[in-house]
Amino acid sequence: MKSDSFIYTTYILSTKEKVWEALTEAKHTKQYFFGCEVQSDWQEGSSISYFRGDGELDVEGEILTAVPYEKLSFTWKHVDDQVREKPLVVTFKIKEVGEAVKLTLLHENLLSTDLSEEEDTFYGLNNGWPAIVSNLKTYLETGRTLSPMDL
Repeated sequence: MKSDSFIYTTYILSTKEKVWEALTEAKHTKQYFFGCEVQSDWQEGSSISYFRGDGELDVEGEILTAVPYEKLSFTWKHVDDQVREKPLVVTFKIKEVGEAVKLTLLHENLLSTDLSEEEDTFYGLNNGWPAIVSNLKTYLETGRTLSPMDL
């Protein structure tokens, strides 16, 4: 793994279709992404937006790759982020492994300020993504989600 990347992999007892649906439908992201709703038409070159529960834009980007049930990649610009030389890129890879799905998240082109050494916080992509992906796993496997206080 490159030093400017963050990777997180988990195994979810679900189907690749349900994982894809959870990544691409606002009714699902709202549940596990701590109130954020995703919006896109999922066509390469189209925009992608994540809106907070109060309706405010949180993250925006452009779809780079959208292969249903296999791979989703897009640029990632948080509304409060600094100007960057290279855009952040988020990639989800979905692969069936027996009865489970291997979900790999790769966040690339990071700066040292994107990560945090603090514990017990969601600050830093290295703290935020594991909480979100773990919540997605719990949501798909149990129908429930974790409270931010549980994480």
